[in-house]
Amino acid sequence: MDVSVVIVSWNACDVLRGCLHSILEETHDVSFEIIVVDNASRDGSAEMVRNEYPVIKLIENPENRGFAAANNQGIRVASGRYILLLNPDTIILESAICHCVRYADLHMDVGVVGCQVLEDDHRIQPTGFSFPSPWTLFLTVSGLSRAFPSSRLFGRPELGWWGRDSEQDLDVISGMFMLVRREAIEQVGLLDEDYFVYTEEADWCYRFFCAGWRRVFTPCARIIHLDGGGKSTSQVSVKMFVQIQKSSMIYYRKHLGLGAWLAAKVIYIVSNSLRAGAWFVSAAVTRDPSLRRKSAAAAAALRFHLLGIEVV
Repeated sequence: MDVSVVIVSWNACDVLRGCLHSILEETHDVSFEIIVVDNASRDGSAEMVRNEYPVIKLIENPENRGFAAANNQGIRVASGRYILLLNPDTIILESAICHCVRYADLHMDVGVVGCQVLEDDHRIQPTGFSFPSPWTLFLTVSGLSRAFPSSRLFGRPELGWWGRDSEQDLDVISGMFMLVRREAIEQVGLLDEDYFVYTEEADWCYRFFCAGWRRVFTPCARIIHLDGGGKSTSQVSVKMFVQIQKSSMIYYRKHLGLGAWLAAKVIYIVSNSLRAGAWFVSAAVTRDPSLRRKSAAAAAALRFHLLGIEVV
């Protein structure tokens, strides 16, 4: 088996159907299997896979185990030389999986391959980013990376000067399409399940980096990212806002030490305090419910950093 495609799905039935159809239509020159891990969806996702795609391996979790743990379930039963982690809200274009497998076969020092991601017919999504650090965190929360995306100094978090139209060695390959060599996984281990969602691919790529494996973006393969599965995340936006920060704090402590962890905590406390206050005042003036939600999310994140209280 050349490649095992592992898809973790949570309440993304319609986009998952399109994703599976595109894999089957656009993958001909390599042997492959598809493994769907359903994280206790309530929208009939598992039933759709079982009824419409009986050849696909389906793992049904009785509860939402999170992105990292569910991917690990799929990886454990996979038989491919490569493991492709793929988001359900993606569409495979023009034999993208085949192109990435060929690329990896030609570059034996590459442990992880990412591809070009399109938002629509004209826009390329800026996937791939630098390893997290207190500096990149400051640039992100201060808005400097958005204000000066082309700056080599301020645009560092998402490499804003690079158009994703050329081959590039990266720190982190985005987890929505991540082709990983089995030998690399055997060397560094599975995804860290301490991350429920977010930052798990940065952690994994850092471990690949420490083991000497390259992580490469190639535009020879393309997919479309519909962002349709994101609607399930938006339903719990306050919880996810806190989860992003919790996951990044795990990364800082694990890989960068106590000093970086403390620096990141200070940055988060200050930024969440300012955001909660500013959004609260703006919401009171404009009566905009989205600003009230943002203020509530920032306040929840502040409680997490100060008191360790998480959103249930």
